[in-house]
Amino acid sequence: MADIRSKIEQLYSLEQLSAQNSCVHRLHPLAKICITILYIICVLSFGRYAFCEILPYAFYPLLLIFLAKVPIGMIFKRVIIALPFCLFAGVSNAFLDTAPVMQFGEFSFTFGMLSFFTIILRTLLCVSAVLILVAVTPFNELTDELRRMHLPNIFITLLEMTYRYIGVLAEEAATMFIGYRLRSRTGNGLEMKHMGSFIGQLLLRSFDRAERVYQAMKCRGYALRNFSHAKKNLDKHDWCFILLTGGIFLLLRWTATPYVVGRFF
Repeated sequence: MADIRSKIEQLYSLEQLSAQNSCVHRLHPLAKICITILYIICVLSFGRYAFCEILPYAFYPLLLIFLAKVPIGMIFKRVIIALPFCLFAGVSNAFLDTAPVMQFGEFSFTFGMLSFFTIILRTLLCVSAVLILVAVTPFNELTDELRRMHLPNIFITLLEMTYRYIGVLAEEAATMFIGYRLRSRTGNGLEMKHMGSFIGQLLLRSFDRAERVYQAMKCRGYALRNFSHAKKNLDKHDWCFILLTGGIFLLLRWTATPYVVGRFF
């Protein structure tokens, strides 16, 4: 039970960093969202062999981590979770695309290996940018700005409910698991033959708990929440951040400097 609770605390620990006070935290949420979207678009727009061209974009997450005083270990541990997905996607390239790029004695560095490392780098940078956005911006401010950007409200509400309810669901599962172990003859983990009934009971308990949570939210005025309240305008610091950072992203994307550096190495 303690282990489950520690996992839940780790889940929301990244958002707790958004309460800090730094030059990055004080920026307007819309400015940070727009720059993060532009950053991801620029990184994803490169070709599959553009490792050296993408590498200069690493300055953005590293700079924000330093300015916002976000623990780099916390970001790294969460980025690692996404690596297995890109490993499965890119490992086939290393075996199928065997044309050599460079030769080191008898070892050939192939285009497949280059595309494999490019996929890993692209994943690290994009996931880090999103995690840093969550770490420097309160979640409710993020969702409010997404609504002001006229994204479908049903998707934003679903995102809010999923993010907030996942901790409740984990606690329900932990309570059921403790009860299962107390009634089990062996006292070990969940047996495979009981997996179906366990998940079914968890689903029913989740429906009941979700209904009670929703009724409590309605009693507190959730259905009457007004999302059209006065907007906070971007100030000169926000515009400087957008123009300077966005300009650097576009400069790195459209100039020949990264291409020349990549071809040189």
